[in-house]
Amino acid sequence: MPNTVMPRVPLEQMSPPIAEAFHRCVEKTGDGTIIEVMAHQPDIMKWYFDGFYGGVFYNNLPGMRVDVRSKELLRIKLSKQHGCRLCNRSNTLAAIEAGITEEMINVIDQPQSPLWNDKDRAVIALAEEMTLQNMEGHLSADLHARLRAYYDDGQIVELGFVAAILTGIAKWIFTFDIVDREEVCPIGKPTAAA
Repeated sequence: MPNTVMPRVPLEQMSPPIAEAFHRCVEKTGDGTIIEVMAHQPDIMKWYFDGFYGGVFYNNLPGMRVDVRSKELLRIKLSKQHGCRLCNRSNTLAAIEAGITEEMINVIDQPQSPLWNDKDRAVIALAEEMTLQNMEGHLSADLHARLRAYYDDGQIVELGFVAAILTGIAKWIFTFDIVDREEVCPIGKPTAAA
């Protein structure tokens, strides 16, 4: 269980939609701390789930054109790299639903595996540039060309923006200690809650 210093909003004080999100989170991942903390700012929570995920990630906002499978691949690569236990549980289910197999997820750190095609390899390479661990991340001309074989420049911006939001959220959830960390997590474990 995460050891956050943030107070948790009690279930009985949550609005019905937030309480529903809490129950879904616990059902999928075994922990609802992230919802208990986000419930302090329901407008941000609404934007994150409805605006970012509902609108940008799942293409319900006009103009979003990157296929969901590519975004799920980007997200599972980032979460496996970042080491958020809650994220990995949830993102694995969503990736499988989008057509990424468990076998593929097991070799997410092996982009040369024959399970990946060149389009997948380009998305994985972009995720590697965007991850928290890569402070030297860079969209090189070579990576741009690899992505450009499958996405137009607007879609490449869309992929980069999705990765930026997900990476920023990872930094936030680790800094606020609202998720359990796996060994690969680049953000140091807190010594003790003050």
